[in-house]
Amino acid sequence: MSLSESTDRPAAPTILVGVDLGLPHFDAELDELGLLAQTAGLTPVARVSCKRKAPDAALFIGKGKADEIKALADETGATEVLFDQALSPAQQRNLERHLDRPVNDRTLLILEIFGQRARSHEGKLQVELARLQYVSTRLVRRWSHLERQTGGAGVRGGPGEKQIELDRRMIGDAIKRTRERLEKVKRQRHTQRRQRERRGSFNISLVGYTNAGKSTLFNALVKARAYTADQLFATLDTTTRQLYLGDAGRSVSLSDTVGFIRDLPHGLIDAFQATLQEAADADLLLHVVDAANPNHPEQIAEVQRVLHEIGAADVPQVLVFNKTDVLDPARAPVHDRDVFELEGIPVPRLFVSGRTSAGLPALRRQLAEELSQRKAAAQPASDKTELHDTPA
Repeated sequence: MSLSESTDRPAAPTILVGVDLGLPHFDAELDELGLLAQTAGLTPVARVSCKRKAPDAALFIGKGKADEIKALADETGATEVLFDQALSPAQQRNLERHLDRPVNDRTLLILEIFGQRARSHEGKLQVELARLQYVSTRLVRRWSHLERQTGGAGVRGGPGEKQIELDRRMIGDAIKRTRERLEKVKRQRHTQRRQRERRGSFNISLVGYTNAGKSTLFNALVKARAYTADQLFATLDTTTRQLYLGDAGRSVSLSDTVGFIRDLPHGLIDAFQATLQEAADADLLLHVVDAANPNHPEQIAEVQRVLHEIGAADVPQVLVFNKTDVLDPARAPVHDRDVFELEGIPVPRLFVSGRTSAGLPALRRQLAEELSQRKAAAQPASDKTELHDTPA
């Protein structure tokens, strides 16, 4: 798995491979995989797409297509092959032997990017846990250089059996230790959330597809200096700041969270549970959408899927269509706000630009309205009765 070494050497020339299995929204041009590869420090030199009814059990793509990719790799000088789909351990091993070069998949690629970008202690722990879980599934029979002799009636053994058992035990112990450390972080976050609840704070979390401009919008709203870049997963660690809403006459807590992506590995969702819990425990979600991306409907659907998975589907949302400054004039919105049907529920939608600050006053007013509505809904019924029964 030489992908993990990509930060220590020149960018590796890489062939990108995508297989259309008849699932919706197949990225035939492999644009997103290309962006992920470049973010991880790889250099795509060729792209191969093919269609299959089902993955080949041994090579995922079949021997004929594997031969074609090997010839292309020899021709272009590619030193690695990267698949847009998740490969089984056996398929990865067979492909590496057939192609005579490292083969990796989308899951490991995302893990590599997360490993490069994590800055906080919590973020590093989360990436470490996800990587350990991934590697633990790829130990079986990869140790051909440690093959031991077997023989005799009824004696069974296999390549590297002792080493596999040792590594499995070591990784299992490391997973256990990392889980315990993350559990401690989770308890600390829970304590911090309880303190915020006692203070009666209103918590807003920014969520959205990666590279939708969440951190740029966050910086524009709270005058912070969170890292931003036009790349996937520029920010992994949750950052929380106070945002003063003049129309409401009070401050709220605003948190910038990790971006989502299609086929986000389940191991990462599990590992980042402590961070993603910020979204599940929020009073309001600002769902940031890249309005200039033609695939934004699919990206909205993917974000909704992850929100359901982490238990945040019932948190009220405001849709924020960002990057209006780069929209084609013909697609520019007529109004700065309207209503959008999100899974059959009408939610407020605002059009803004985090880069130019266009539309931010309207967004602040919307947040003040949301805060007032939540306060009114939380007001005890007896208080409301007293207000209505008070003589004029």
